[in-house]
Amino acid sequence: MMSQTVRTFDRFEKGIAMLLEQYDWGIDARTLQVLFALGLGLLLGGAAQITRFCLRRAIVPEAADRGPAGAIWLTALAVAIISFQVAASAGFIDLQGHRYLDSSIPVVAIVLGGLAFGAGMVLTRGCASRLTVLAATGNLRAAAVLVVFAVIAHATLKGVLAPVRTTLGALTVDLPFGSLYAIPFAPSVAGALVLLAALYLVRKYQPSVAHVALAIVIGLVPVLGWATTSVLLMDEFEPLDVQSVAFTLPWTETLFWTIASSAIPAGFGTGFIGGVLLGSFFSAIVRGELKLEGFEGGPQMLRYFSGAALMGFGGVLAGGCTVGAGLSGSSALSIAALLALGSITVGAAVFSRIGSNQAAPLAA
Repeated sequence: MMSQTVRTFDRFEKGIAMLLEQYDWGIDARTLQVLFALGLGLLLGGAAQITRFCLRRAIVPEAADRGPAGAIWLTALAVAIISFQVAASAGFIDLQGHRYLDSSIPVVAIVLGGLAFGAGMVLTRGCASRLTVLAATGNLRAAAVLVVFAVIAHATLKGVLAPVRTTLGALTVDLPFGSLYAIPFAPSVAGALVLLAALYLVRKYQPSVAHVALAIVIGLVPVLGWATTSVLLMDEFEPLDVQSVAFTLPWTETLFWTIASSAIPAGFGTGFIGGVLLGSFFSAIVRGELKLEGFEGGPQMLRYFSGAALMGFGGVLAGGCTVGAGLSGSSALSIAALLALGSITVGAAVFSRIGSNQAAPLAA
């Protein structure tokens, strides 16, 4: 059965290649990836705008809809984990050699980065994905925060903060495996446990059926991203990076593509960010939720920019944000991604309880 499925998919993939060659559309693999990423971003942006999808809202105690937000987030995670297993077993995903499967885990960098990111998203009252959605709907505070976030993330990757990243990243722990997929039955057990937790929260807090359906869409998006870059649009002669939806690295790429597009080609991440912005914008128009908002004063601006810096620095150290590590990486049951998600959650939970919620909300 499995070999038959793989053969069917091989024919499907070759069929796409033949169509592109036959009709000479002039679209290379990179451009196709950008277009696919744009479509995935449109899906996630619209769904996230409607559901107000954000891990912070499911963690901080002052969030009025903490329970429903947790139900929506866990539903998306359960769908991502289960659908990844189905797609990988059918040959639609191949992450061989990807950093998320590396058994050498930079534990110190991931934990410190996750804690910093969690604290930062409390200060900005939104994770990077939520801020992207808000920026598209007219929230100028969110837009300003994202610029700082992207600059600090890039400085941590390649700039003045890179020595800190490399020093902390060198402190690794070697494990027998980098993903729970190496343990028999662990993926099925993990998927079942997360699904049961999600069903429990859905039953307890009863979010709307529409929001649950959109959470399912959000959970499918990272899996579609993996399938797109690892198998469907993988060019064997000019291979591109295997990646899925995220916000930390894609925002740095998008920022510098915006100011130097003639020298830096757009990639999957840039297409995805553009899609999220467009999807959120159109959703807000339809729902009548476009609204210009700005900072209320210097102290509030300092708070948000401090949070942005923590998220940019922490997101790079942790190897992802609440979507990059939290959904994309965790869908592959990566040890590093799960550790990052856990650290982000702890960082947000602890920081929200030790007194950092003095400013007016960015938009919960």
